[in-house]
Amino acid sequence: MTAEVRVKICGLTRPQDVDAVVTAGAAYGGLVFFAKSPRAVTIPQARDLALAFPAGLARVGLFVDPTDEFLDAVLAEVPLDILQLHGKESPERVAALRARHGLPVMKAVGVASAEDLPALAVYGRVADMLLVDAKAPKDAVLPGGNGLAFDWRLIAGRRWPVPWMLAGGLTPENVRDAIALTGARQVDVSSGVESAPGVKDAGAIARFTRAATE
Repeated sequence: MTAEVRVKICGLTRPQDVDAVVTAGAAYGGLVFFAKSPRAVTIPQARDLALAFPAGLARVGLFVDPTDEFLDAVLAEVPLDILQLHGKESPERVAALRARHGLPVMKAVGVASAEDLPALAVYGRVADMLLVDAKAPKDAVLPGGNGLAFDWRLIAGRRWPVPWMLAGGLTPENVRDAIALTGARQVDVSSGVESAPGVKDAGAIARFTRAATE
């Protein structure tokens, strides 16, 4: 492993979570704006957390098929650096939101089989970054953060037009193998560093980041 790998810790809900991410040396912190998630934050909560991010820690807002009105309301209060779209947004919608808000957009694409891979190239033409995630089960409430991995061999050695980040079922125990197999230079974790749904574990965050970057 090399220190070139950048880590994103998603689903921060408390000030101590931000502290843990900073201490661990992660590059991105994620705030979830999806009410059904155990990691969801309100706009006032998110504002306080985002303002606590130090310079150099990118503030990522996770949205699932957001309306223009909701995004406007969030961005009027919360200083975000990147919009992460984790729903069924079309390529046209991704391009429109990128143009409307003037912020970089990361588009999550779920992968379960080789049939899901062409979508990465399509979204890679309109997004600034791709999140290659495990495809959620059909009956899942959450589009991500389910602790599921996919067959990493599907994307071994593959590249897309924009930078990409690996997600889905990553833990402090398997992230090193995931990076070695896929060649990922960026990794994203949420449930894999929690002691309970929505409750981040500072020790696990430190272990994950260390395993990914050393």
